[in-house]
Amino acid sequence: MKKYTILVGLALALNSCSSFLDVNPTDRYTQATYWKTREQAEAALFGTYNVLANANVYGDPISMEAASPNHYTYDNTGGAGFIAQGIHDAANNGVINNKWGACYAGIGRANTLLDNIGGITMDDATKKRYTAEAKFLRALFYQQLLTYYGGVPLILETPNIEKHANLPRNTAEQVQAQIVKDCDEAVVDLPVTVDSKGKASKGAAYALKARTLLYSGKWAEAAAAAKAIIDAKTYSLFPDYRELFQLDKEGNQEVIFDVQFKFPEFTTNVDIILTDFNSIAPLPDLLNDFYMKDGLPASKSPLYDPKKPYDNRDPRLNQTLVLPGTQFRAKTVQANTFGFTGIGQKKYTAYKDNEAGTTIAAGQSQINYMVFRYADVLLMYAEAQNEAAGPDASVYSALNLIRSRAGVASVTPGLSKDQLRTEIRHERRIELAGEGLYYHDIRRWRTAEVVMNTDIFNLDGKKIGTRKFNKDRDYLWPIPTIVSQLNPNLEQNPGYGK
Repeated sequence: MKKYTILVGLALALNSCSSFLDVNPTDRYTQATYWKTREQAEAALFGTYNVLANANVYGDPISMEAASPNHYTYDNTGGAGFIAQGIHDAANNGVINNKWGACYAGIGRANTLLDNIGGITMDDATKKRYTAEAKFLRALFYQQLLTYYGGVPLILETPNIEKHANLPRNTAEQVQAQIVKDCDEAVVDLPVTVDSKGKASKGAAYALKARTLLYSGKWAEAAAAAKAIIDAKTYSLFPDYRELFQLDKEGNQEVIFDVQFKFPEFTTNVDIILTDFNSIAPLPDLLNDFYMKDGLPASKSPLYDPKKPYDNRDPRLNQTLVLPGTQFRAKTVQANTFGFTGIGQKKYTAYKDNEAGTTIAAGQSQINYMVFRYADVLLMYAEAQNEAAGPDASVYSALNLIRSRAGVASVTPGLSKDQLRTEIRHERRIELAGEGLYYHDIRRWRTAEVVMNTDIFNLDGKKIGTRKFNKDRDYLWPIPTIVSQLNPNLEQNPGYGK
């Protein structure tokens, strides 16, 4: 998607206004005067895409790693610190409060476009594609809400405070069904390949459907949605895992859908958070979970040497994390380079191992965030198919494609369903490390109550914190206080009071 500066009139177009005499103003757009041309529909669509870059949607997705056993934050970056400590509530956490509003802003823009595009004179094929993109985006925003809060009010028309201010929550099942419906309708008119980066394709709609169904435990349906992408052969694994996340390799054959960033218009803080600030810092718990090259855990592999613990590891270890004694930004990493846990994250930074590079300051990062990539689709298929039908050949094939790209031995054949589930979950943690997805995985697997009730240690074995997870409360976020105060019909999630 091109990096558009959205028309000033767009914001006004989505907020109708009238004067005392109810005369349409002539110096600005209103709902009544805006929806006339294809260009205006296009601007409205790009305005909807724009919400994805909001820090509370996909502008800061990596911070949720610190709400999982993968990372640690010393300063509550992105609100993840409070969540990890179990001290978040309906009023004290910015991301919990702001994600709700940001997602509904995107939903409102999508709905407004869908309600008005029918009356615009434009070619039918373009109108259908814009409609499909808006439905995909609406589904994507609702998927975010569903994942964090559970059931939420379903609003499928232009926002109207009189009609929508006091709606009760729909059930999680109803929201999930609407997401799938939007994806099914969108995929009909979305293109196989896009003519502009960052726009939705058929693959993106299938991937969103697969993730939604996977997170809902609908295994057979999730496997079918993921298989539709695999069978289409539109995407493939990028051969170099390290380079996959580099700025100059954006938009490669593995990318199914990404959120576009570009300095200076649309930027994030990712580089400085992961490196100079080190405020989202990987933990030994993640480091130690990387297998050896032979596909075995260090505790079982003859390749492991405790004197050289990082040698002969899964190559993704050094392609994801920055470890003492290795090269990063043309310098040897010292034990105190990353002072909080002893480890840094290079994945999703613009820096190279053998080039110093110019320091990227706060608000200057521009690497696109991949919402869906092909390796994730393969993992979604493997998990869903194993749960639905057991460990058939297609499950091994999907896993071994990923391991082959990584340079790790194939999964041992002949595993039981339970044994293969363990391997799939391990592979998800390692392949997707540092991408903000593991927090969702441990909640949907219902393992968070085990892996999150622990002390936190740095690379030297020093305790640096404690995690707490309330199994009766923390699998969902609370409905934000300000939202429930304005709408008394919203029932709060269990354990958060009223």
